[in-house]
Amino acid sequence: MADLLTAPPVLPGKYAYFFDLDGTLAGIQPHPDDVVVPDTVLEHLQQLSRLNEGALALISGRSMAELDVLASPYHFPLAGVHGAERRDIHDQLHVVSLPDALIQTLQRQLASALEALPGTELESKGMAFALHYRQAPHHEAAIFAIARNVAEAHPQLALQPGKCVVEIKPEGINKGAAIAAFMAETPFKGRTPVFFGDDLTDEAGFAVVNKAGGMSVKVGPGETIANWRLESVASVWQWITDVANQQQQQIAQHNGRNHYGSLSRRL
Repeated sequence: MADLLTAPPVLPGKYAYFFDLDGTLAGIQPHPDDVVVPDTVLEHLQQLSRLNEGALALISGRSMAELDVLASPYHFPLAGVHGAERRDIHDQLHVVSLPDALIQTLQRQLASALEALPGTELESKGMAFALHYRQAPHHEAAIFAIARNVAEAHPQLALQPGKCVVEIKPEGINKGAAIAAFMAETPFKGRTPVFFGDDLTDEAGFAVVNKAGGMSVKVGPGETIANWRLESVASVWQWITDVANQQQQQIAQHNGRNHYGSLSRRL
C-alpha cells in the first residue's frame, strides 16, 4: 500500500512532472463533457512548467484535442489516448494509427452491440474506442464480454480497463510507454519523473516512474504500485500550488543572494 502523502516533500533536484486528468486534476463527472479544471489549478500548472523549463506533460485517456480544450489557454506537451497520440515540447506529433477499414468495421460492430445495452456509450477516439458504462453499471459484464471478443479477434488490439470504462486500443500503447518517450527527450531528459494518477490505466506509468527512481502518486483509494498516495483531487491541487510556490520562492531567494553578492563585490 502507498503511504499517505500528507505534505509535499522538498524537491530540490530537477524533476519532470506528469499528470493524469480525470480523477487527478479534475473530479470524475457523470459525463466526460462536464469535467472542468479550475483556472487557478491551470495557472499553477503553467507556473510549475515555466519553473522547470517546460518539463510538464498531461497524460490521459482523453484525446489531445480534448486535453487542449481543458488546459486552455495554456499549451502543454500531451499524451492522449493513453499515449497512442503524443505531442512533444516542439509540437511534433507522434501518432499510432489503425487501418481505416478496421476502424470503420469496429465502429459499426461496437455501435450495434451497445445499442442493446441502454445507458452505455461508445466513444470513438480515432485509433481507439472507449466503452462507457458509468450510467449503467449493471452492464459491466456485457461490456467486458464485447470488448474481449473484439480484442481476441484482432491481435493488434488490447484492452485497458478503467473506472466504469473499458478501452480497446492498439497493443503496446500505455501511459508508461508515453512517459518513457517523454523522458528520452528535452526538456524531460536527465530529470527525475513525478507522476500523479488515480486509475488502473495509470499503473503502467507508476511502474516506469518507480523504475527510474521517481515519485509515483496514487490519487484516492485502491491497490497500487505507487509509492505515495494523496486522498483526493483537492489534495493534488494543493500539492501543485505548494510546490509551484515553493520553487518560486527558492528561485527568488537564489536571485536575491546573487544580487546581494554582486552588489558587495562592486562596493
